[in-house]
Amino acid sequence: MAKELTTRAQDYSQWYNDLVLKGDLADYSAVRGCMVIKPYGYALWENMQAALDKMFKDTGHQNAYFPLFVPKSLFEAEEKNAEGFAKECAIVTHYRLKTDPNNKGKLMVDPDAKLEEELIVRPTSEAIIWNTYKTWIQSYRDLPILVNQWANVVRWEMRTRLFLRTAEFLWQEGHTAHATKEEAIEETVKMLDVYADFAENWMAVPVIKGIKTASERFAGAEDTYCIEALMQDGKALQAGTSHFLGQNFAKAFDVKFSDKNNTLDYVWATSWGVSTRLIGGLVMTHSDDQGLVMPPRIAPIQVVIVPIYKGEEQKAILDEKIETIVASFKAAGIRVKYDNTDHNRPGWKFAEYELKGVPVRIAVGPRDLENNQVEVARRDTKEKSAVSMEGLTETISALLLEIQSNLFNRAKQYRDDHITKADTWTEFVHTLDNKTGFVSAHWDGTAETEEKIKELTKATIRCIPLDNTLEAGVCVYTGNPSSQRVLFARAY
Repeated sequence: MAKELTTRAQDYSQWYNDLVLKGDLADYSAVRGCMVIKPYGYALWENMQAALDKMFKDTGHQNAYFPLFVPKSLFEAEEKNAEGFAKECAIVTHYRLKTDPNNKGKLMVDPDAKLEEELIVRPTSEAIIWNTYKTWIQSYRDLPILVNQWANVVRWEMRTRLFLRTAEFLWQEGHTAHATKEEAIEETVKMLDVYADFAENWMAVPVIKGIKTASERFAGAEDTYCIEALMQDGKALQAGTSHFLGQNFAKAFDVKFSDKNNTLDYVWATSWGVSTRLIGGLVMTHSDDQGLVMPPRIAPIQVVIVPIYKGEEQKAILDEKIETIVASFKAAGIRVKYDNTDHNRPGWKFAEYELKGVPVRIAVGPRDLENNQVEVARRDTKEKSAVSMEGLTETISALLLEIQSNLFNRAKQYRDDHITKADTWTEFVHTLDNKTGFVSAHWDGTAETEEKIKELTKATIRCIPLDNTLEAGVCVYTGNPSSQRVLFARAY
């Protein structure tokens, strides 16, 4: 029986939830605001993780792991960072439970087991890492430190959505230390480029590289670089950030090094991260009213083969032939599943794999064997065609590349069609309310104007694009002079 899905036109938010739940990516958990990532969703994350991990290592980074808990005093040491995350912190105050003497069978916090110092469950790891770097760094010979960690973090969100915003989520966070400002800035931009490369060439999600305004930057950073993507409902999604931290954390934790002239100076720093929110972005960029649509490069299953038969004799003949096809696919590095289970009919399987977004479905029956062909259906366009078994592995490999490219081009066309220039306040508001997407408009550069626009329209400055063209103009809200346009949007 088909799983009923809400359509995008009916209720975009419910459509998204339907796809995440019914597509077997995740489930709700007993912990408020947290989720269970199901095996299919975790396989997707593992593929994303593997690709990113290789990119990090190819750029000279190593993985490490730091504690989940941050002593409150360390967290407070960098004031801007602590203030930025204060409202989202989960705090451990005790380390033991005991049986409640007034209510048998119930547990209570043991008042005698209070921690000497409260522990913050990490919302981000700068504090614990920079306290550690103090013991690792003495001289320029110890630099640079290029470290990444794959971890979970906790940010006590009041309003949560699966993958997009949860109290606990998985991510990676890079934390690097450098001898010069120039080297740290170069690292910040390099990692932004890595994220953009991954988003576009693996996830098939087009992004705009830019820099955040002072109001939107990471707490404790001097500059925050970002990649911004556009979802099918016209809202923006911050898909990754890379922060130039200057010497702020080095000064907070007294991390100094002696240079080649034996002069002491504070270390320069960066941090950068992407999280499982990318899965939410992937769903909202490519999927349709029939279910998920997975880009082949990171799809858990790239090809599913469904046999069509009557009786065990036909099944045995198909099994033998298809097993050779499966072996050939695997040898070519194609992630293939042969679904020859007999408890569901082929039609049910077709619908199930369409819902799960498997890029290519192959159906094979006795008549196909006689004609030395298979039926190939591609998920992105829903086109079906008869394909010869001769050179099938090469044909499917080429098709997967074509689907990957088509998904990117389709998403890029949508994104480009939804970037609209606005030169007056009337145009600005009308565009936000009717066309959706990015609005390219002049801004006078003040935090006051930025906040007022956000208050009136719920739109924020997503970024100042790195490839921006300087042009004289006037701010859409105040009419004050402006030297360039910035991108506004309502966002997740």
